[in-house]
Amino acid sequence: MIGSALLVAAVVLLPLTVIGLRRWLRRRGITRLRPATLASHEGERLTLTGVAAPGPEGTLSSSLAGNDCVWHGHEVLRHYWPLNRDTGDSAVRERACDSIADHMSEDLFGLVAEGDDPKGERVFVDPAGCEQRGAELCLQRLVERPKPGVATVADDLLARVKGRISGVFRGETIEFEYREWVIRPGRIVRVTGVPAVRDGQVVITAPEGGKLLVEPDVDLQEDRTPPRRTEALSLTAAFTVCAVAGSVLLLLGISVG
Repeated sequence: MIGSALLVAAVVLLPLTVIGLRRWLRRRGITRLRPATLASHEGERLTLTGVAAPGPEGTLSSSLAGNDCVWHGHEVLRHYWPLNRDTGDSAVRERACDSIADHMSEDLFGLVAEGDDPKGERVFVDPAGCEQRGAELCLQRLVERPKPGVATVADDLLARVKGRISGVFRGETIEFEYREWVIRPGRIVRVTGVPAVRDGQVVITAPEGGKLLVEPDVDLQEDRTPPRRTEALSLTAAFTVCAVAGSVLLLLGISVG
């Protein structure tokens, strides 16, 4: 009687076990950044975590510092003294600054699971217009405004700035500040976007009406174990126990009878 009940329970658990295993394997394919799995989720918003790898064009060189990277961005700030209407002795001038140039690379970079070959099968990330949080600040330099009759250090960074330098140059310039950020190969990166298939390659892009979010140096431990793994293993264990125990008890009952 007990054996029959256990076999009935195993039959009931079988479809749940299959569904649980399929869900876990699908989630594992996403976690392991398998292009075939991600292609089946084309257009869905996903958050993926992996190791930054070179894109189709190989390792990049950052514009200002010349560091090897997979992504880089820079900004130029102009620090100045505002023009004060009150020019009396008691007037206090507070320095201000404006951003006069900014640039982010738009070359695809790769993303692979931890331990995978960075030059092997990869998904790619399209960082065009992305929002990045936490990239490494690899350069920050202040260059003073040239003063008449005073020798100053040559501004060798100005010629390396990408894009157009623009803005309203108000007040009296004090100095220019250059900042550059990079994501180096091998760094852990979390990307939130939607998969798309381009020329047979899976590329993570910005969602419609939104921006791709790129977060370097996150904790990989958060995504290491898919949450459905416990569910799948529990269902598999329960199905196996019911099937084996039910079969044994049923055979013992038949042999005794």
